[in-house]
Amino acid sequence: MTTDNWINHAAIAITVTDASGIITEMNLTSSATFAADGGSKLVGSNVLTCHPEPSRTKLASMYKTRQPNHYTIRKNGQKKIIHQIPLFKEGVFQGYAEISIPIPDHLPHFDRN
Repeated sequence: MTTDNWINHAAIAITVTDASGIITEMNLTSSATFAADGGSKLVGSNVLTCHPEPSRTKLASMYKTRQPNHYTIRKNGQKKIIHQIPLFKEGVFQGYAEISIPIPDHLPHFDRN
């Protein structure tokens, strides 16, 4: 990333792709998370090549439908919630932002009506 802002200092991984699936941005946490796969050197590569099946097929479908995807994982003992959200500018699909946030094993839930 060319800017040094709060996104680089947040303890969440943020990865951004363009409309064709090319990784365009990774914050510092994202680069560290994917260090074994190349870290920030992944910028410029296709996100589909970074995922095994069935994730690759799911991602390819998302680029066609432009729908968000949300799920939880456990990686290296840490539970995380993953948000993959489509990005639009003036109604035109621009790509996706993936936001990975560490969460505790038991997350409180509150209904606020």
